[in-house]
Amino acid sequence: MNLTLYFKRFFNNSQFSGIMLILCVIISLLIANSSVGDGFQRFLDKKIGVSVFHLEYPVSVWINDGLMAVFFLLVGLEIKREIIEGELSSFKNASLPIFAAIGGMIVPAVIFTIFNIGTQYENGWGIPMATDIAFSLAIISMLGSRIPNSIKIFLAALAIVDDLGAILVIAIFYTDQIHWVYLLLSLGVTLLLFILNFFKVTKLIFYIIPGIFLWYFLHHSGIHATIAGVLLAFSIPTNESDTEISPLEKLEHTLSVPVSFLIMPIFALANTNITFNATMIGGLTNTLGLGIVCGLVLGKLIGINLFSFLAIKFKLSSLPQNSSWMQMIGVGCLAGIGFTMSIFIALLSFKTEIQIQDEAKFAILVASFLSAFLGYMILKISSKKFSED
Repeated sequence: MNLTLYFKRFFNNSQFSGIMLILCVIISLLIANSSVGDGFQRFLDKKIGVSVFHLEYPVSVWINDGLMAVFFLLVGLEIKREIIEGELSSFKNASLPIFAAIGGMIVPAVIFTIFNIGTQYENGWGIPMATDIAFSLAIISMLGSRIPNSIKIFLAALAIVDDLGAILVIAIFYTDQIHWVYLLLSLGVTLLLFILNFFKVTKLIFYIIPGIFLWYFLHHSGIHATIAGVLLAFSIPTNESDTEISPLEKLEHTLSVPVSFLIMPIFALANTNITFNATMIGGLTNTLGLGIVCGLVLGKLIGINLFSFLAIKFKLSSLPQNSSWMQMIGVGCLAGIGFTMSIFIALLSFKTEIQIQDEAKFAILVASFLSAFLGYMILKISSKKFSED
């Protein structure tokens, strides 16, 4: 199955932006641990916006909840395109990332709980559940044509389902209060978007404006606002024609470059801003650090591949085209890059315990680095050269 034009363009962009992303991580870590670290953190904490509309947030929130909603919009568009006419158009292919994501959430949470049940850290069971979609896609894209397109699509779909699962976990278990009026308004806007799709409205402006309101209502409901990007993406109309450019394809084309070369690097700069201290190192050897590292590095690998194996064994799904189980193992490792969402859950889990937050951040960073390195090396060694057009 050939990769759609815009998904191919997205991954080609990510291949180059992946190097930029890694450089931004290094730069951010250097800044955080230099004399300008405090000033950079003050900048990220500085509130900007329009207070009269309750839209005054720190810069970091605008990046993680605002810019990343655009990233999720683009990836959601790509996934919808593949569901309509591409690699995910059959039930067996489309179901595998769902089963894999479920396993990739359950097993890490169980591993963390085994280490930490009955301790002061037990509330952090959600930390190793999340896959950082931006970094995992950037790493696999750096391998270029070594990797079959079906594996790239599988990872993208897996990461989206995984992140949606993490958002639901945050909403149910880590959100202090759900504002039901805003949530109902969000549901109303979502319904409106799909009604527009049903009546074949093709002007993008009629989707973008309600999409902005959807983001606003979701953000104020207490649910992570990046889910608005995915909901909006699945409402944008498309077609199976090779000659007529659909609204979905137009939006993909518009967003591809700014997402790869602007939004993702900004995201990396803001979220790798971790200041190292002596207490962090000790956190790797306590049950918190062991639960996070084992949950992300081993739990993701075991959960994703175990549930994938069972789904294929019971003929509910099929292995991605042109792929091997060794490549699935590599993907399972890459999914252990928890990073931003894991750090976010860590902050929610230990709201007032700064030292525990720091220990959790360092453990997440170490686990994510190990997962990225192992995943990259396994995929590089196990994958032959592909020449898919």
